[in-house]
Amino acid sequence: MDARLNEYLEQIEKNLKPLPVAERVDIVQEIKSEMQELQGTGQTPEQIIHRLGDPRELARAYLGDMITKDARFSWGRVLAICAYYSLTGVTGLVIIPTLGICAPAFLLCGMAVPLLGVVKLVNELLRLHIPCAEYITVAGVSNPVLSFLFCLVVGVALCGLGYGCWKLLVGYIKSVSKVKRSLSV
Repeated sequence: MDARLNEYLEQIEKNLKPLPVAERVDIVQEIKSEMQELQGTGQTPEQIIHRLGDPRELARAYLGDMITKDARFSWGRVLAICAYYSLTGVTGLVIIPTLGICAPAFLLCGMAVPLLGVVKLVNELLRLHIPCAEYITVAGVSNPVLSFLFCLVVGVALCGLGYGCWKLLVGYIKSVSKVKRSLSV
């Protein structure tokens, strides 16, 4: 294969570094086989590179596709978003970190708040004298049952905010990456 095409593939692989090795190899192999097929039709390396476009853009499209194909939260996808972040423009400098921090923070707080409500409720009902449990207060409500219910509502609201931030982040990535280019076009 031509040196320019190999250099192009190396740039793609460099921009896909945060992906698992198997996925990165599959993507590079897919692009390489398309290059070989295009060479077989008589296209020059310059024409092939022009057809594929900027390697950073192509890598960003693959990362965006990988991130958006499944909307569930996972830490591996958070790492892929970090890689994608490095390839986005100026808007990504604000939106991706903000939503990327807010989503897990709201989700964790949404889980912690009801747990604190349970601790307060159990401590009050069973008179366990759990250290510092008496300092858990919710909007000045002294009734432990009402405190628990309030914590439950706030926890659900925070989890909803976290999930909403995650969906906004995935939606933003979808809109920026514009649908992965089809190599077979």
